Amino acid sequence: MKQDATKSAAYTVDCEDYVHVVEFNPFESGDSGNLIAYGGNNYVVVGLCTFQEEEADIEGIQYKTLRTFHHGVRVDGIAWSPETRLDSLPTVIKFCTSAADMKIRLFTSDLQDKNEYKVLEGHSDFINGLAFDPKEGREIASVSDDHTCRIWNLEGMQTAHFVLHSPGMSVCWHPEENFKLMVAEKNGTIRFYDLLAQQAILSLESEQTPLMSAHWCLKNTFKVGAVAGNDWIIWDITRSSYPLETRPVHMDRAYLFRWSTISESLFATTGYPGKMTSQFQIHHLGHNQPVLVGSVAVGSGLSWHRTLPLCAIGGDHKLSFWVTEAETKVGTELKHARVTKGDLERWEEVSTLRRSLKYGDGEETDRQVVEIKNGKGNMAVSEGE
Repeated sequence: MKQDATKSAAYTVDCEDYVHVVEFNPFESGDSGNLIAYGGNNYVVVGLCTFQEEEADIEGIQYKTLRTFHHGVRVDGIAWSPETRLDSLPTVIKFCTSAADMKIRLFTSDLQDKNEYKVLEGHSDFINGLAFDPKEGREIASVSDDHTCRIWNLEGMQTAHFVLHSPGMSVCWHPEENFKLMVAEKNGTIRFYDLLAQQAILSLESEQTPLMSAHWCLKNTFKVGAVAGNDWIIWDITRSSYPLETRPVHMDRAYLFRWSTISESLFATTGYPGKMTSQFQIHHLGHNQPVLVGSVAVGSGLSWHRTLPLCAIGGDHKLSFWVTEAETKVGTELKHARVTKGDLERWEEVSTLRRSLKYGDGEETDRQVVEIKNGKGNMAVSEGE
């Protein structure tokens, strides 16, 4: 495919303040528009946007602010709940935030009279990632510079607590099994936890540090991506605990990594913030070079549209949106269910092996690596870390 990779944003939306984080709602909400939330120095704005790529009678972008929520402190992270519905009576808007005061806030609104929030306290340092369980939205996972991953229920109680070896940078739930969790650490280790057994069942290793961001590919849960140092990194967990592919991407260090929600080959990365201009790139695994390169003044945050090859980034008093025309092979990839029967069987095989990794008097080894033969290669399973 030949195209000029350097592009300006396709659409922009003006904002009242600097935007620190932006998140499209990744769940179906019962409306033809797309919910989006962005956070500033002391507020969260929830809006609805529709693009010309999905509605023929719209020119460019149609955006409407639904509600602005007072936050009182800088917003650093936003995670949507799958319970959010625009087609219910009453309307349900539910999301959580992480903030500069090391607290999580859970917001619930009907966009009318009900506007509530609950504070979840426990972390003792900066919170780098948080996510709702995608099946029922009954639990929230968070990771922090305090070397912990914590699981919270909606009443604000901690239901699980994992001690990490370094700061936790990213956390993702399995899209179908809400007892499987991925946690990425700054030291380059990514672990998968079984929340029922309260143990790590598998790990991946980066050859670069610091690892700043990692993401589980929801279109193919055998794929994991991350950025560490100047590089983006891709793993196939059926092959090895070490990277399948690594490539330098940002000269000023890479900062964020996000898989597209519609393709297992499409992902985006951003350079480290703090400079006057932050670089943003969209990559396709079938191409040696980025398929799109953009820049945004002091860019912050990165989020993919739920059904389009379109990214949003926050910045100085604006939201910027980029659309890629890269061949995403969506038709082929949609033939595969998000989680196949084989996926579930291999996870069960990993869990069974974890329980069977015993020796001597029944103690688990400090570290054992077991290769599981399967149709795609070898899966490296790390135990007892």
